[in-house]
Amino acid sequence: MNARKPLFLLSAALMSAAFTACVQTKENIRLEHVNDTTTIVHIQNPSKYLLLPVQETSAEGKVKLDTGNPADMAMDVRLAVDSADYFVPFELPEGADEATVVIGKVNKNAACWNLIEMSDTFDVTNTDYYRPLYHHTPLYGWMNDANGLVYQDGEYHLYYQYNPYGSLWGNMHWGHSVSKDLMHWDHLKPAIARDTLGHIFSGSVVVDNKNSAGFGKDALIAFYTSASDEHGQIQCMAYSNDKGRTYTKYEGNPILTPFDGLKDFRDPKVFWYEPAQKWYMIVSADKEMRFYSSSDMKEWKYLSGFGKGYGVQPNQFECPDFVQLPVDGDPNKKKWVMIVNINPGCLFGGSATEYFVGDFDGTTFVCDNKPETTKWLDFGKDHYATVCFSNTGDRVVAVPWMSNWQYANLTPTKQFRGINALPRELSLYTQNGEIYMAANAAKEVQALRKETRDLGSFEVEKEQITDNLLADNKGAYELEMDITPGNASKVGIELSNAKGEHTTIYLDLKSGRAVMDRTESGITDFGKKAVPHEKETHDHRKTNSINYKDDFALATWAPLSLCAGKTYHLNVFVDKCSVELFVDGGRIAMTNLVFPTEVYNTLKCFAEGGKAAFGQVKAYRLSL
Repeated sequence: MNARKPLFLLSAALMSAAFTACVQTKENIRLEHVNDTTTIVHIQNPSKYLLLPVQETSAEGKVKLDTGNPADMAMDVRLAVDSADYFVPFELPEGADEATVVIGKVNKNAACWNLIEMSDTFDVTNTDYYRPLYHHTPLYGWMNDANGLVYQDGEYHLYYQYNPYGSLWGNMHWGHSVSKDLMHWDHLKPAIARDTLGHIFSGSVVVDNKNSAGFGKDALIAFYTSASDEHGQIQCMAYSNDKGRTYTKYEGNPILTPFDGLKDFRDPKVFWYEPAQKWYMIVSADKEMRFYSSSDMKEWKYLSGFGKGYGVQPNQFECPDFVQLPVDGDPNKKKWVMIVNINPGCLFGGSATEYFVGDFDGTTFVCDNKPETTKWLDFGKDHYATVCFSNTGDRVVAVPWMSNWQYANLTPTKQFRGINALPRELSLYTQNGEIYMAANAAKEVQALRKETRDLGSFEVEKEQITDNLLADNKGAYELEMDITPGNASKVGIELSNAKGEHTTIYLDLKSGRAVMDRTESGITDFGKKAVPHEKETHDHRKTNSINYKDDFALATWAPLSLCAGKTYHLNVFVDKCSVELFVDGGRIAMTNLVFPTEVYNTLKCFAEGGKAAFGQVKAYRLSL
């Protein structure tokens, strides 16, 4: 029996619903509450934006611009139920006489209906105390992994995982910023938007200077993962002929799916492999990386896998990169390095970046070390999703995301969440017969030094304190010094404020460790304010750790054996909510968030168990 109703009966039912719907009107907006949780927003003469009030503790509603196109995509927005934490802009069609927005899963009595409004502008003036002064952040909304990093025609393109509809994870787009010097960033419109194939997860961009894909010589070709419950995690491509500002999605997507139905199959990294005259792709496939090759970037052939059982355990491989670097600066001695971002697996809990050094024959990567050997690119807790720019020649520059999945959704900001750590230049060096990778702050950072305070050289037996480190300190500075421990068992520095909040960096000669302690750095218990989430579609969103304070209030450490001499050169970069340590040109890198309630402006140099020498101690005021 055919259970479908005749068309005239369906039309009558819809008309009846329309007549019984509750209607609210404000200015040019008419709200039609079709039922308890579905509202149609009718807009006459729409402005540029519909400003949506967000309450972060609310459940996600569904907001869709209804154009009648099957490709119309509903976005997940936590619309205000009781009160608004902030607003986000929802773009309306330009020049239209009317627009229709359908909102589902939001109660008709929610506070958002009285707060929603139209505007031709959206104010991005900073409202967060903890917004960094010289690190890259989105103007508003959520940011995690950097992806699609590419250099072309004097511009560095930084694409990133972006939610323009709230400061929690969701609605993955590719956000977009460009820079000429890696430090001053112009914020552009999102380049690739979430669509019916799914969220736009991480990936890479290459300059197609051979027109291999047929989209034009020197077109930018983006490779990314589309992720959804319906389609799984599949690899797609898009191309740009306007210097990366906009992308056209390839009509033949997806270009690659897992041959074994694997659930976790994402983050394609594409590069040109000169010996084979082909493009190569690495995809993170659960707990390994898989290599593929292609001549046209559309048809990909499986080559090999690497990584099962390698590195710290347990782990989840993500966001790969693959670079070739000279060892100790010798161009005749090069090694391949597989960069692997893992979650979980961090030495201190949560997410981190490890790497493997070895050889590659065009098919298989062979690691120099045994599987149980773990080499960390950074020894902080807030260094993840590290990937490198393509098309930079012999120079290899990487950009990490500065957070940790254990508490990324909970950091004490509202207007934005997500920061990129300083760009780092990567190199290989030999220490005790082993090859390691150094990650030093990129040379462009030095251009931020606007004022220098020379504290000189001195010996310390107990402590030496410098109050008022920098006049009119805004919380953005660099410290540079040489430390010779001498006969001291512990030597280091403490950065503090008048409230007694402090971050301590020290060399522990007995344990052979460089340590950064943030246990009393400022706000450390923000993670206790857990955020409710719906069904998890991405493991990163899980925030159900038992004790977030223990996840954040800790000390991180690195082995001093990575360094060569008896004197250690330190560069310490401080911003509104971060401290980054580089020892001996990045042989040790350590990246941590901190949230002091006022800036650190007192420097204490200390030594325990003997005398230590501090040489050429300088404080640089940093400014864009």
